[in-house]
Amino acid sequence: MQESRRARRRAGLRGLVMIAVGVVLAGLLPTATASAEPAPTQADPRVGLGAGWHDAQQAANGLKLVGHQDRPEGFYQPDNPGNLAFANSDLAFSGKYAFVGSFHGFNIYDVSTPSQPVLKTSVVCPGGQGDMSVYGNLLFMSVEETRGRLDCGTQGAPGTVNPERFRGVRIFDVSDIEQPVQVAAVQTCRGSHTHSVVTGKNDTENVYVYVSGTAGVRNGQELAGCVNAPATDPNTALWRIEVIKVPLAAPQNAAIVSQPRVFTDPETGAINGLQNTPPAPTHPSGGNWSPQPVTSACHDLTAFPALDLVAGACSGNGILLDTSDPANPVRLDEVSDPNFAYWHSATLSNDGKKVVFTDEWGGGTGARCRDTDEPSWGANAIFDIVDGKMEFRSYYKMPAVQTTTENCVAHNGSLVPVPGRDIMVQGWYQGGVSAFDFTDSANPKEIAFFDRGPISATQLFTGGIWSAYYYNGHVYGSEIARGLDVFELTPTKDLAKAEIEAAATVTYDRFNAQHQPQVTHEPSFEVVRAYQAQAERAGTMKKGIAVAVDKLIDSAERMADRRLEKVAAIELRTAAKLLRTSDPAQAAFAKALNDLARALH
Repeated sequence: MQESRRARRRAGLRGLVMIAVGVVLAGLLPTATASAEPAPTQADPRVGLGAGWHDAQQAANGLKLVGHQDRPEGFYQPDNPGNLAFANSDLAFSGKYAFVGSFHGFNIYDVSTPSQPVLKTSVVCPGGQGDMSVYGNLLFMSVEETRGRLDCGTQGAPGTVNPERFRGVRIFDVSDIEQPVQVAAVQTCRGSHTHSVVTGKNDTENVYVYVSGTAGVRNGQELAGCVNAPATDPNTALWRIEVIKVPLAAPQNAAIVSQPRVFTDPETGAINGLQNTPPAPTHPSGGNWSPQPVTSACHDLTAFPALDLVAGACSGNGILLDTSDPANPVRLDEVSDPNFAYWHSATLSNDGKKVVFTDEWGGGTGARCRDTDEPSWGANAIFDIVDGKMEFRSYYKMPAVQTTTENCVAHNGSLVPVPGRDIMVQGWYQGGVSAFDFTDSANPKEIAFFDRGPISATQLFTGGIWSAYYYNGHVYGSEIARGLDVFELTPTKDLAKAEIEAAATVTYDRFNAQHQPQVTHEPSFEVVRAYQAQAERAGTMKKGIAVAVDKLIDSAERMADRRLEKVAAIELRTAAKLLRTSDPAQAAFAKALNDLARALH
């Protein structure tokens, strides 16, 4: 009797589905290939924007400015908006908080309502560069300049040797978000220009902080072991990174545990085994190299813990490191580029098969997006990672010409977690924010942007977007001279509403761009709709099939809402069977449909 009831129920479900399919198919139009009209040709609206500190003209496409907070009192100089001593720098996120670094300290904002960021805490602690990372209740801060002090004082630390000077990585306990407490200050020989949190799969009790020091070596009388010497001296503080081990249960015991020579030539043993001189007497533009692409330090290291991998932007080279043993990283590969003045930062694709390196030609304070500057200068270089080796594919540069009073060059960004695509959002200083698709690594394409006019029409003040990072449905920008920006992505012909909504289903408990998480998209109708948008954009689905599949998905979603998951699953599988899986876009769409059907069933 029970088997008979089950058989009748299965027959009833099949009947419901066949009725739904019949309704869909009855209304089909004759088959035709879908196509999109080409976009009209027009001048880029970013060109010629009016200047102003807080009232510059704006232009946007696909990115909408929805929230902003000016730098708080004490964190800017009213008569010099570009004073680097007060500049905003990098960002980190934890829960509902955004941590905004500054050369003067840091600020913490409550972004639980992203369009209305609320300043919660300001900590004055000068020393530049102020890069931030957060892990649990610990906040890490890079300090590079000689004015930095152990006590965070503003009076500086004069003299060649000063026992109160601090250069390295500060560690704060932010359990009480309104009263951060410095619990450790790990000194390094060249300070910390940037740092990266690195975690090991087999070590849950510690985190590791990789330190990139690019400044001069401090006096050995101030910090023991600091030796400013050529590569022939095995004790030199150049040509290495520092690894700090931080016990999570006792962060006050954080200390340097290794100083890996990641630039060593494996054949000769020379510690300066990578690029030691510029590839030509002058930059390809004809001017002097600025900075010089000489590899004695890394500028930024991006950890990808899912693959025990670090991508390093190291002055004159891009490198890959194996971090299976996080205290002792091992170099896997290195590349150079005759167009790159300074390998600055790195971002890996979500599958770890591509890497985007940025070139900070001009050091971030120069105008490098002029009409005389080639797209391969001060740009991104995109590499595929094939059998552990990096293979160059293309350059990408923000395409709008900027003025001579706007510092502009490639800078910090992160992935936007749209399923099925490699999309990165990135700051370009006074070139604004650009989002681009590098799914086809040989043919990257800009898909969204936001830009302001220069701070001044007559004088170059350092400003613009230092970092642009995607976090829990919004893009946050640290504006050097203007404050904290909050953007939301808006639909365009290159980015559908469904793709934006699918990205927003990905939420992080914390986010550090240099501790890059690997995203797994759980099966959902949002993810299905994203792949549907991509298949339709590809233009390979016949119109009748597209209509039928759309109606089946609509019906499946209604069935799921009514708790008829089995009916919904059958409709999704039926939709998948209508697709041509020999076509990559339709195959990905079909897989998303079947994945959701399995999850519902």
